Amino acid sequence: MGKPKKVIISAAITGAIHTPSMSPYFPASPEQIAQQAIDASKAGAAVVHIHARRADGMPVGDFETFRQILTTIKEETDAVIGITTGGANGMSTEERFSVIEEFQPEMASANSGSMNFCYHKLAKGIDQPLYDWELPYLTRTYDNVFKNTFKDMEYCIRTMNRCGTLPEYEVFDYGQLSNLAYFKKEGIITQPIYIQFVPGVMGGFPMGGESMLFMIDQAKKLLGNDIQYSTVAGGRRMFRFATMMAIQGGNVRVGMEDGLYIRANGDLATSNAQQVAKIKTILESLDYEIASPQEAREMLHLKGKDHVKF
Repeated sequence: MGKPKKVIISAAITGAIHTPSMSPYFPASPEQIAQQAIDASKAGAAVVHIHARRADGMPVGDFETFRQILTTIKEETDAVIGITTGGANGMSTEERFSVIEEFQPEMASANSGSMNFCYHKLAKGIDQPLYDWELPYLTRTYDNVFKNTFKDMEYCIRTMNRCGTLPEYEVFDYGQLSNLAYFKKEGIITQPIYIQFVPGVMGGFPMGGESMLFMIDQAKKLLGNDIQYSTVAGGRRMFRFATMMAIQGGNVRVGMEDGLYIRANGDLATSNAQQVAKIKTILESLDYEIASPQEAREMLHLKGKDHVKF
């Protein structure tokens, strides 16, 4: 038998879906995002996945805010820093993708197709919003298409190839695997394939054991057995689906982008680090070894933190 594969823990710190009114512990400002990323890294996350927000928690894509967050994290940790190209609802594709060339990170999300990305129901849980932007931001997603045309995807992949940034392919639905197979066949995908499955979004494939096993099986058949993968597990089921992904030979992702909870009974997580510590304990109790940031770089064939532009 070969040496057992270590598991990479990723922490998605803030995302662009949840709003400050949903949890008093939610990292809403640039300072909070950076600090929670640093703490998550210290708790065992080899990778931190970053969205930017302004002081009132509104998701933004401007370079100044991103740079403030990214440089702070880089100075304090050795973690692999991944950047979103999903941005936030209402952003143009140009705005979403511009961060790649500007910062040339080690990793960045690469969305694998267009979809109806809807989370309007989250507004029903907010009686007294802290900020005026929150409810309109959530409710307008009922009429939202998350645009990622083949032209958009090709531009994104080619830009990442040129910048030495590993695409983290976010797959929201079954047909998006065929999109990736097309780009692989055409020779546009040139780097190792790393998939982040994203089940459970209203408009995408459902979250469940059978659907996840199906997606892993089909991804290998379409893209090769050497792919690496993980899953977003939204809401209260984060830890059981993250654990399932490790058992299936993948990596794991937790974080307050995906879920605000520490237990399925509705107890709120007090930080991203608390979620990282929990999944690390679960994995180690199952005899998995946790990858360090440097080991994650080797596993994912990354260029290293000295080659980014922040």
